[in-house]
Amino acid sequence: MPLREELRGRILVLTMDRPEAMNAIDPEMGQQLVAALTRIDEDPDIWVGVITGAGQRAFSAGADLKRMHGGGAPAAFSPWRARRYDSDMKVSKPLIAAINGYCLAGALELALFCDLRICAEHAQLGCPEVRWSILHGYGAVRLPRMLPRAVAMKMLLTGEFIDAHEALRVGLVSDVVPAGQVMPRALSLAERICANGPIAVRMTKELAWMGENARTEDGLRLYQMYNRAVHETHDAQEGVRAFAEKRPPRFENR
Repeated sequence: MPLREELRGRILVLTMDRPEAMNAIDPEMGQQLVAALTRIDEDPDIWVGVITGAGQRAFSAGADLKRMHGGGAPAAFSPWRARRYDSDMKVSKPLIAAINGYCLAGALELALFCDLRICAEHAQLGCPEVRWSILHGYGAVRLPRMLPRAVAMKMLLTGEFIDAHEALRVGLVSDVVPAGQVMPRALSLAERICANGPIAVRMTKELAWMGENARTEDGLRLYQMYNRAVHETHDAQEGVRAFAEKRPPRFENR
């Protein structure tokens, strides 16, 4: 299987496992990624997802061009739908990308889809599609919103890579760690998130999504509505009790 799944308590770890092809995303892996992301979104027992690539050479080199862009008859036109990570499907649980090498093209889009990005010191990130006269679609929409425009446009128009430390400097990644510490750091963050109220975490991610393009006043109206709903949950009451009793909370996702 090109995508391995491992459940570690409340955390589902997805490993792209085609090291002979730098973990390039072929059609089978792409379908498995969508199915696994849907599982993370829908399974109440999964609170965080971590995505990584097998080995130290690459998170993923992106789409397997030989299989994904190999010519043949053009596909029939169909309207845009948010059914894949690179077409802005929604996953309500936090996602962490553990980047242990090259993170290019469609793999960069997968990393951009995640909420946190942890990089090995030797990681290289880039969107080289224009070199092969291919479009960097989802990333071309997301990068200028996430980075200073001049930085984003340089990456998009030249196809040049940036290293992990530059990615950290411009705010593209959350942490840079030695190669052997990428997964431990990602799992540590995942466990820290799992220690929080899962409903509050999901609603916070929803507010962050909505707030990217909403006016401040509209975002605050949404916050008021979500806040009332969260305050009525068992976990919110448990959190207050735990604070008062000076003990760790025992959240139940209800």
